[in-house]
Amino acid sequence: MRIEIKFPSTWVDASTFEKSLLAGIGPHEASAPEVVFTFPVGCKVMIEVGVRLLSLVNQLDTCCKRIRLEFEEGEEGAMGYLNRMGFFDHLSGNVDVEPSRPLYSGAAMYAGGSSRLVEIAEINATSRDKLLPKKLTEVLTRTYNTRDDLVEFENATWTIFSELIDNIFSHSETSLAGYAALQVYPRGNSLKVAVSDSGLGIMDTLRPTLESELPSLASLSDTDLLVEVFRQGLSRHGSDRGCGLKGSAQKAMKYNAELDVRLPKIRVLLTPGQEGYKPNIAHCYKDLALLWGTHICFTFRLDSE
Repeated sequence: MRIEIKFPSTWVDASTFEKSLLAGIGPHEASAPEVVFTFPVGCKVMIEVGVRLLSLVNQLDTCCKRIRLEFEEGEEGAMGYLNRMGFFDHLSGNVDVEPSRPLYSGAAMYAGGSSRLVEIAEINATSRDKLLPKKLTEVLTRTYNTRDDLVEFENATWTIFSELIDNIFSHSETSLAGYAALQVYPRGNSLKVAVSDSGLGIMDTLRPTLESELPSLASLSDTDLLVEVFRQGLSRHGSDRGCGLKGSAQKAMKYNAELDVRLPKIRVLLTPGQEGYKPNIAHCYKDLALLWGTHICFTFRLDSE
């Protein structure tokens, strides 16, 4: 018995990714020992999907499931882009790839050669690229180089990336690596920064301490509580330890970035308003397929000043 997850023959963004996972039994929940992901002709993967898929597949591998990725177009299709972004460099060696794994790493060969891409970088307790926030910031500021407030914008975005990456490095509590990547989409009028980890989700670490530390928030829904994490800087260790996420969100909202947060079984899209991220402009998707960890994507609009 096996679980088959087939992506559509179109662009696969975060919403399409979730629909594909929900089309059958979630791969984590299923008792089937084998999971097959199929990428048909015409399938194209967005950066946040590539990073989340990488985390999911490596998670399933640790559960001793047999995983196979089938690319119907070979390197002419989705496989070619995933190779360029560094997906296969970080994919578990136990995972089968059809027709075969790329003969060379596109990310290694062309690393740093694109003004629109920062290849997937690994984040864990033993391997951390301290220059990663700078690399992400450089691509973003090159993209927005006509801004009047470029220096301020550069400083703010460096802080966003540094704090998100530090949050994974310091608090994910897992042996599995986290990842970060960036992609500019001129035709989609957007720039996306995706950060992913396979550790304990925000809610799993925060809720057990609310009754004693922040009882006034204990009755909030996951959506409302998540908004408070980004508004107030909440964390299970007290408000000071959550300031990294709060600072990231505050700086991102100043530049009208959308925030997509994927937790183990929910996904919340936060759209900035005049007073920041609020529950009434948060869209929550519940009962999703299980995906360990916390997965965040900031989307900046190219025409936003």
